[in-house]
Formats: sequence, structure tokens, C-alpha cells
Amino acid sequence: MVHKVALLTAGGFAPCLSSAIGGLIQRYTEVAPEVEIIAYRYGYQGLLTGDYLEVTPEVRAKAHLLHNYGGSPIGNSRVKLTNAKDLVKRGLVAEGVDPLKVAADRLVADGVDVLHTIGGDDTNTTAADLAAYLASNDYGLTVVGLPKTIDNDVYPIKQSLGADTAAEMGARFAKNVLAEHNAGTRILIIHEVMGRNCGWLTAATAAKYHAWIKEQDWLPEIGLDAKAWDVHAILLPEVALDIEAATDRLLGVMDEVGCVNIFLSEGAGVADIVAEMERNGEEVARDAFGHIRLERINPGAWFATKYAEMLKAEKVLVQKSGYYSRSAAANQFDLDLIRSMTDLAVTSALAGQPGVVGHDEDNDDALSVIAFDRIKGGKPFDITQPWFLQLLSEIGQAEPVAAAPVEH
Repeated sequence: MVHKVALLTAGGFAPCLSSAIGGLIQRYTEVAPEVEIIAYRYGYQGLLTGDYLEVTPEVRAKAHLLHNYGGSPIGNSRVKLTNAKDLVKRGLVAEGVDPLKVAADRLVADGVDVLHTIGGDDTNTTAADLAAYLASNDYGLTVVGLPKTIDNDVYPIKQSLGADTAAEMGARFAKNVLAEHNAGTRILIIHEVMGRNCGWLTAATAAKYHAWIKEQDWLPEIGLDAKAWDVHAILLPEVALDIEAATDRLLGVMDEVGCVNIFLSEGAGVADIVAEMERNGEEVARDAFGHIRLERINPGAWFATKYAEMLKAEKVLVQKSGYYSRSAAANQFDLDLIRSMTDLAVTSALAGQPGVVGHDEDNDDALSVIAFDRIKGGKPFDITQPWFLQLLSEIGQAEPVAAAPVEH
């Protein structure tokens, strides 16, 4: 019997967290109103410290409001339960203590039967570690995860919650930023999109923006020219970087329309940037999960410097849509996806079936509860997909050459 469930959101934001919390609360209220619900604040940090909010009858009655907002009302943090050294340093556990045991004991002390985690690959791999610990030590708790990541890079899940909204918001952001193309002459605009190892979000954002371009009426006779507003290059981590090879084409674009607009995935070319930093004796900052702190190395600025010289740009503008996109409220596509996944998550939890809910690419994209040991991050974007190749063809970019996979 399930008497109490706990919720937590972790990792970076995505346009689904608030709605997923609302969906879980609503579903439990519909099918098992007697079940108590608590929400740990700031992800696994709150679990370790016992910091949680109670889902009161007032919250249940107004849980629908959570679908209208982005962010996470209960807070996120980047905490990895298997990184004891980092947790000790942050004062979250004592020296010599197993953080997984601290988390498990906290769940027992709080009377929790089911833990719902809402997060990306790091969150769900941490959930997998916790679920394995609980099972091997006979704690009798069930962990059910929901896949959140704007990168859409979790094996074997076809579509992560919030990713479509993030692409839509990135395209909306670009409409204003790329309008700056005639604020002077020979302007280079780089739209940097989130995506550490996976270029899906950048590609999807560019595709949605390019589709908008094709839907509009233009008036080039007075300077309102689709060619100047369009995407001119897309740079992804999965595509081999060859700045010089693209220079002639982009220089022609600059000469013709007076600007060049590049959609850049923040993880593109990172190996080259890091190698240059290390040659210069610079420190490469990393987070608790060992990932390179991309905001510290600033890929957009690096590419801007390289391209500005080659394209003889007189003005350079680098704009980042990441926080604008990831903190948006879910669009209708994601709201429908969230509802289907939260409904199944509750059904699975009440049945005592652990795993991560998602459309399983290894099982004809069936919506199911996928075992934790099959969940893995780092799924690359498939650059051979027809829609992406057609997009590149329409903007005049050559077919991509695959880059060697890089961990960062």
C-alpha cells in the first residue's frame, strides 16, 4: 500500500517541471486522494537535509495553476548522491557517511513509500543509483522518474519533457535578436542555444525559426528581406567543425545581405576551445558531475572572434536564449506529453513498478516504464534525419560530416 509519496525536481530547468508537479498532484488527487504528498525542496539537496513542503488540500485544489508557469516551484539543485566529496564540501553530509544511505534513511524517516524524480540524465542516473541502493538494502521504496531535459538526449526515450517548448521559445527569441541584422553594416549575429553534447535543441530551434521565415510575407524592395532574416549556418557538437570551409559561402552571404546569422549549440567546438585554453595554461572549470562549465569558457564569444575576422564583420552580436527558453511555461505539445506521462507515473507508482516513464525507442516508441538500468544520458542528435538535411539544404549549408564523439 502507498501511503505517502515525495516529489523532487533536479538539474537545470526545463519547460515542464512546474506542470509535471501539477500533473502528479492532480492525478493522485483523482485516483488516490488518501495518499499524502510532500515535495523536497531543491532536489536531492532537500532530500538529504529533510527540507520539504507539504501538499495541502489548498494546493491540491489549485494544482492546475502550476501548468501556467515555468521554472520549478519547489526548486532545483545539482546534487549527485554518489559524489560524497562534493556533498561533504557543501555541508550536506558528514565525512565518511554514504550519501545514498543518508537519502534512504531520510525517506524512511519521512514515511515515504514512493519517490518521484523529475529530471534529466544526471537526475535519473542518480535516481537509478538510489533505487538500486534501496532495492539491495531492502528498504521497500519505489522510485519512478520522469524525463526532463531540453537537450532531448536520454537513451532510449524518444521525446523528453520540455524540449519542444524550449525549441519554440528559442525560435521566438531569435525573431527579435535577428531583427538586429540591419542595425548597422556587416553584422555577425550568433544565437547560442543550450546543448552540451547534443545538438537536437539547436537544430529544432533553427527548424522552427526557419519554418516561421517561410510562413511570412516579405517586402525586399524596402529592405524586408527573408534572406537577411534567415538562418545562415547551424553549428552542432555532432558535426565536424571546419570554420574555414564555410567561410567562402558565408562571406558571400555577408556581401549580399549585409549580415550572417549563426545558430550555435553551446557544445559545438568545445574540444577545440578547451585544447586552446589548456595550451594557454588556463584552468577549465567543471561542476559536481565533472561537466565542463560551458558558461565559463563562453563558446559564443570564441566563435564570434573566429568568424568576425574571416567574414570582415563590422559589428558582432552574441545572444544566448538558454535561460529564456528553459524557464518558459510548457506549450500545448508538452502539456499533452506531460499529462500522459504523469498519469502513467502514478499508475506505476501505485503498482510498485520502478523506472523512468517515456516513449521507448527500442520498443516501437511505446509509452512505458523503462527500467533504470536502460536509462543513460548523452544520446547524440541524429544528423542524418531527413528534416535536418532538408533544413541544411534550404539554408545553403553542406551536408554534415560527423564529428568524433567528445565527452564534456
